[in-house]
Order: sequence, then C-alpha cells, then structure tokens
Amino acid sequence: MGLANKIRQLGAGAVDASSPVSVLFGKVMNTAPLEILVDQRFTIDQDFLVVTQQMTRYELDLKHRHKTREEDTQEALIDKVVIREGLQSGDSVLLLRMQGGQKYIVWDKVVSG
Repeated sequence: MGLANKIRQLGAGAVDASSPVSVLFGKVMNTAPLEILVDQRFTIDQDFLVVTQQMTRYELDLKHRHKTREEDTQEALIDKVVIREGLQSGDSVLLLRMQGGQKYIVWDKVVSG
C-alpha cells in the first residue's frame, strides 16, 4: 500500500470516528423475516439489524386458580398478558447506524401524539 493510500485510509477513519453513530428513521415492512425500509430509500434485512430487548414481544403467563367456599376452583387470567407487543408491520422505528454502516440498531418505536 502506497503512502497516499495510507493517508486516505487514515483520513477516512478520522471522519468515521468523528460521527460514530447516525440516527435514521425506518418503517417495519415485514416481521418474519424482519425487514425495515430506511428513510424511504433502501431496505435492510435481519442480517444487518440488531434488535434491542425492548423491541421484542414480552408476555407473562399469570394463569392461576382461586378456591371458593365450596372447595371448587376457578381459573383466572387464562390468557397470557402481553406486556410489549414487539415489532409489527407498519411500525415506525428509530434506527442507529453503527460506525462503518454495516449494522443498524433498532432502538425504539416512534409514536405520534
């Protein structure tokens, strides 16, 4: 590698280091497999996405039984309780592009009031 190429490479590295993260907006186009349209320009598939725990479905099984006076039991909360829905088609999301641009973190959903 010549000296000029090395200087170019170091200069490009300095520019990348000065802005290690870019903030972008996207729209979930598909959830299985996950695909996100970024700024209405290009689509990213799940191989290039890092999904945070906050963006995944979370549900609790709270099913239990109650004793009545007659010693019978009744089930309560039969269905699982959904705490977080997770990503769904049509969701607007906030993305962080990692330095180098190879991976995008799905940071949060964007909601309008």
